[in-house]
Amino acid sequence: MSVGPDRGNMAVIDTLHHLHDPDSLSYLSQAEASAIDEELMGSMGFSIDQLMELAGLSVASAIAEVYRVEKYKHILVICGPGNNGGDGLVASRHLFHFGYKPTILYPKRTDKPIYKSLVTQLETLSIPFLDEDQLSSASLKDYNLILDSIFGFSFHGNARPPFDKILQLLRDININTNTQIPIVSVDIPSGWDVELGDKDGLGLKPDMLVSLTAPKLCAKTFRGSHHFLGGRFVPPGIAEKYNLKLPPYPGSSVCVRIGKPPSVDVSALRENYVGAVLLEEHINKDPFKQFQEWFEDAVAAGLTEPNAMTLATATSEGHPSARVVLLKGYDHRGFVWYTNYGSRKASELLSNPWASLVFFWDKLHRQIRVEGKVEKVSDEESDEYFHSRPRGSQIGAIVSRQSEVLPGRQTLDDQYKSICEKYADGSYIPRPNFWGGFRLLPVSIEFWQGRESRLHDRLVFTREGVDDDQWRMQRLSP
Repeated sequence: MSVGPDRGNMAVIDTLHHLHDPDSLSYLSQAEASAIDEELMGSMGFSIDQLMELAGLSVASAIAEVYRVEKYKHILVICGPGNNGGDGLVASRHLFHFGYKPTILYPKRTDKPIYKSLVTQLETLSIPFLDEDQLSSASLKDYNLILDSIFGFSFHGNARPPFDKILQLLRDININTNTQIPIVSVDIPSGWDVELGDKDGLGLKPDMLVSLTAPKLCAKTFRGSHHFLGGRFVPPGIAEKYNLKLPPYPGSSVCVRIGKPPSVDVSALRENYVGAVLLEEHINKDPFKQFQEWFEDAVAAGLTEPNAMTLATATSEGHPSARVVLLKGYDHRGFVWYTNYGSRKASELLSNPWASLVFFWDKLHRQIRVEGKVEKVSDEESDEYFHSRPRGSQIGAIVSRQSEVLPGRQTLDDQYKSICEKYADGSYIPRPNFWGGFRLLPVSIEFWQGRESRLHDRLVFTREGVDDDQWRMQRLSP
């Protein structure tokens, strides 16, 4: 079995390169953008509705990545008469299914079947449409976000009615901090020249720009907080012909952030928790059953690795350390994870068996804190789990002398290759005696539910010792 570079990690590193070096990307002129569209819908076999669908999904996905539905639920989508407007209509449908509440302003409708079908799709979802005379500075206060899909890269000249008045109203939002609402622009901020940008100062100043296919030349002058590239549909032949330099898309995502991320005032970062409550009359009086309920909620919510937990240990002298590990089992006895018995955490646990765990599920605004005594699981349990792992992970456990100093990455890769060759015939891989599980036997389990104004709910279960079956529940001040 050959061992080469981790292409997934290389893609992440390459993506980060583009994040911080926007000059490494290709930027299209108006002529190039038009030529690429013509080829996509000509020799490449794409239809206009396919491209709109992919573009609209990209825009909706980028919005969902930055503007959380809990805070930006109500979105005003302003659609122009062309393809950019179609992208906005498609994005509205996806945003609806993502949990947002879009409202559409579509003042210059067309009779073309594709656009009429998109309108019908939105109407069947009971998504409201506004008349242009319903739009005012007062009515804009009903929205948390504005999606600008008015003009695309083929626009030139000055905006004509009714879009001239709409753009003026949106520009006023940018200036008036009392009514400021973030604007997301599709491909080109409306009012901009596709190559020169906002040359007359009459265009919008969006907070986010979602470029499609490739950024246009005007995007070089974009100074908003978030720049994404969407439309994961460019065939290699097009990329090669036009020498397009585009960032890799992460995983299965249809959009990718480009440009430098916004600067952040760390002291201003805060989340106001709203929603769920945790009351004594509602909590399960068995803390293990309550853990199971919350853990199943985290799984159902689709959180990434809901079994991730911070494990804090300390030396016999009291020097602490912490790291994230994965929960691999739990029952009325406690919480189980697996590791190398020669690692730092294992060495600390063997000299000082008291530790704590923290589960944090941010989308649910929940934490569970567990404190207790740690012991090794049985050899039988370790064997059973070890042989349930993929063969690559079994070999990795043999190769890694966790926490020991390595001369370089190549040493690890060479050792992995050697063990792979040893077991290349698919034979049984024995669990090494330096690898196995630990179980934390809790004496304290705290359930934390985020609440408004930092007045969180905290209910803690405690018992006198690991053999005590009597749990005592108390409420703690936040």
